[in-house]
Amino acid sequence: MSQTEGSGMFDHFAWSVLATPLLVVLGAHLLADRLRPEPALRVVAWSAVVAAAASTVTLLLFAVKALVEVPAVAALGGWSAETVAADTAGVPWVSWFSLAWVPPAALMAAWRWRGRRAALREARSAVDRLEPRGDLVTVADDRVAAFALPGLPRRIVVTTGMLSVLDERQRGALIAHERAHLHGGHHRLVWLTRLAATVQPLLWPVAHQVAYLVERVADESAAAEVGDRRHVARAIGVAALAAKADRGPLGALMALGSSPGTVPRRVSALMAPRRRLGWPGVLLVLLAVATVVWTAEGARDLQELLELASTTGR
Repeated sequence: MSQTEGSGMFDHFAWSVLATPLLVVLGAHLLADRLRPEPALRVVAWSAVVAAAASTVTLLLFAVKALVEVPAVAALGGWSAETVAADTAGVPWVSWFSLAWVPPAALMAAWRWRGRRAALREARSAVDRLEPRGDLVTVADDRVAAFALPGLPRRIVVTTGMLSVLDERQRGALIAHERAHLHGGHHRLVWLTRLAATVQPLLWPVAHQVAYLVERVADESAAAEVGDRRHVARAIGVAALAAKADRGPLGALMALGSSPGTVPRRVSALMAPRRRLGWPGVLLVLLAVATVVWTAEGARDLQELLELASTTGR
């Protein structure tokens, strides 16, 4: 670690907080429709989670550095506040930005976690009052909607409005689609990437890609079960159009669990030959590994800086 340029630790901030999330966004954009959906989903989602974790740890390291730059705090540990501050003298805002960002990010993450738990409890309470048929719960409601409810027992909730617009084979495709969400634990991946984007806002485009990819995985699973990808594509189109007519622009969001803009992408992907490519996802995996290693190096650099500051602070 060199302090000759006055920005010794800044390269860790630049890589983990800025560069890596943007590279994950770019990788997710390039790979989402070029890989098989299942590996694409896992690689994109976990790369985002790792990138967010590395970014958060790096911000915490810089927040600690900011505190030690305060003379009164530095005196408590026997450090030289001037030595610590000199390490990033060329970019003095970095430490204070980190210190200012960490508390609200933690509060936002906790707020989202509590909101999700409350929403699941409310949905579970409403569904448990209904009479299920296996894992399927039918709600007497004219609105066109269907969703998978995780937890124990797992449920697939479908309104009579949704069932009325689909024929028998399309209903089978719909149930297979929602069951794939439950078996694949897709709600966890969607939630983790949204949490990652909460603490690292640069990753919000990746959270949207993951929401799309879980639908693609479920689409392909339904197609494998019913034996006809084009039939599943037609079922998606019918349900989306009915939901849009029923509730306006947000209808497809409620019915299919993804934004209306993803429906054409999903239909187009199902109408095209199934993709077999999977190896380019290794690039995102390597990026995630690199940012973990670099974040660990950042922690070591902070330790060395504090040891130096302890020497000069005597």
